Amino acid sequence: MSDQDCAARERSSLSGLLLASHAPLDEAQRAGRMKCSRCGSSRMFYCYSCCALVGLESQDVPNVKLPVKIDIIKHPNETDGKSTAVQARLLAPQDVTIYTYPCIPDLDQSAENIVLVFPGPDAMTVEQLWEYFSAGGESCGGEPRTKRLKAEKQSDAAADTHTCPIQRVVFIDSTWNQTTRIITDERLQALPTVELKSRRTCFWRHQQGCPDTYLATIEAIYYFLKDLHNHYFSEYKGEYDNLLFFFSFLHKLINKAKQAAGKM
Repeated sequence: MSDQDCAARERSSLSGLLLASHAPLDEAQRAGRMKCSRCGSSRMFYCYSCCALVGLESQDVPNVKLPVKIDIIKHPNETDGKSTAVQARLLAPQDVTIYTYPCIPDLDQSAENIVLVFPGPDAMTVEQLWEYFSAGGESCGGEPRTKRLKAEKQSDAAADTHTCPIQRVVFIDSTWNQTTRIITDERLQALPTVELKSRRTCFWRHQQGCPDTYLATIEAIYYFLKDLHNHYFSEYKGEYDNLLFFFSFLHKLINKAKQAAGKM
């Protein structure tokens, strides 16, 4: 595929998003890099080390409410500046937490239904989640999952919300070659896994030797939530598009720089 074809495909993937105004990012870009108020490092838009905005105020960026809690387990050797995980934390601070391995969240499967997004022979699709968690043979904290889901459904109905079979989702933030150390951790072995539908990445830092279906962390989170919403809530109408607020802006900047350099 030519560079022109790749660029056209990427524009198509990111077009039509319902995003908050990028005007504050344009202004911050014109102002240039600034020092992070926490660590003093020179940054643009946000400090990926401190997970803090730089040159922007909280009202300049959207605050996205998610239907589930998201835990991101980051490989210790993953370069902070190349990771998109911090974008999820900045845009959905109430629902996203980042852990650096070997630290991982307390994954109490007796209290909530949790899945790990990772491909594999036993991985299910988003559409199969309800069937899995309502299967009579599975139990959670001594109570059949069917009973838990029915109770949650009644509670949700009383609150006039939709029923979702999961409450927490775990993502791994690392290059493909680094995932083995985390995915084989015994603390994650009991988690059912979910595999995303095949989609092509728009990430400008493509992993060498890997297919273009390997998504950046923020892309994986976005597509998972989009599929979840479509299947368990209602027709998706851009509810989580702002998770790509920084990603889409940086994508545009980098493509513009490539065009100016004659590389596209």
